[in-house]
Amino acid sequence: MDLDVVFLGTAGSMPTAQRGPAALLVRRGSERLLFDCGEGTQRQLQRSAVGLPDLEEIFFTHFHADHFLGLPGMLKTFALRGRDETPLTVYGPRGLRELFKRLQPFVGRLPYPLTPVELEAGETLERGDYAIESFAVEHGADALGYAVVEQERPGRFDVSAADALGVPDGPDRGRLQAGEDVTLESGRTVTPADVLGEPRPGRRLVLTGDTAPSPLVVQAAHGADLLVHEASFLAEEEERARETMHSTAAQAAEVARLAQVRLLALTHVSPRYFGPELAEEARGVFPDTVVPRDFDLIEVPFPERGAPSLVRSGARPPRSVEAPMIEPS
Repeated sequence: MDLDVVFLGTAGSMPTAQRGPAALLVRRGSERLLFDCGEGTQRQLQRSAVGLPDLEEIFFTHFHADHFLGLPGMLKTFALRGRDETPLTVYGPRGLRELFKRLQPFVGRLPYPLTPVELEAGETLERGDYAIESFAVEHGADALGYAVVEQERPGRFDVSAADALGVPDGPDRGRLQAGEDVTLESGRTVTPADVLGEPRPGRRLVLTGDTAPSPLVVQAAHGADLLVHEASFLAEEEERARETMHSTAAQAAEVARLAQVRLLALTHVSPRYFGPELAEEARGVFPDTVVPRDFDLIEVPFPERGAPSLVRSGARPPRSVEAPMIEPS
């Protein structure tokens, strides 16, 4: 199953000409999960190869303006284009319901079901073969990070072992792969352990939102395939980072090193930086670091198929489908 992260907004605090405020889209198979919704997120989606899907779940890390100002407009757009039955669930830390009360005069009545759900750190949302786990970060009392965690997968099916045991082609092999014992016509019972290799790990994505460097993040990110961590400052601004409960690039890299992640992606880039200088500082601590731009994506294969990789402009549409520029007459 395909899994990737689309970077829709990688700016810190305010938009720039090149970067929009915080927004990430996780695509897992046919599912689309939006994390934070900064100003202009719906336009970023519309400008991308993704388009604006009828999202069913949106997750907020916290309620600073640069992380939620895109929500009211997106809710209205869903209504204006005729959404009426598809429910939308919005998750976030304490304060989410109060936020919706304050937004009510601007959003008005919506024709589709919308449910706000407040989460506490440590809560888990089960999604069948994966889960979304919330964890505490260091950015004020009401701020969360999220981990998307897949379950362990069965080991590879050993065809030669099944042949040797006399397991016929067909449903019996499928039942073994699903973890069931099978009794053959000969009366012999074959167990999954007889024909399956060692269980294979699922994937783990960790998205911090805004945070100071924290052992809570190290714990949540331990062994993750991808850690998306903010890096609002360089080391020369470490005192400023501490005062505002943000991180330097070097601090984020140290979190990644301690957590033994496979790839670190730095976001929440201050307007004072371009990106390469953050990457240079972080790679001095943790070499496997990238600094995505808006419309970049990171593909996350299953661990046995390789490491996560950054695809520059991977979410930009082909030039041929972009709207043509119209010169003024």
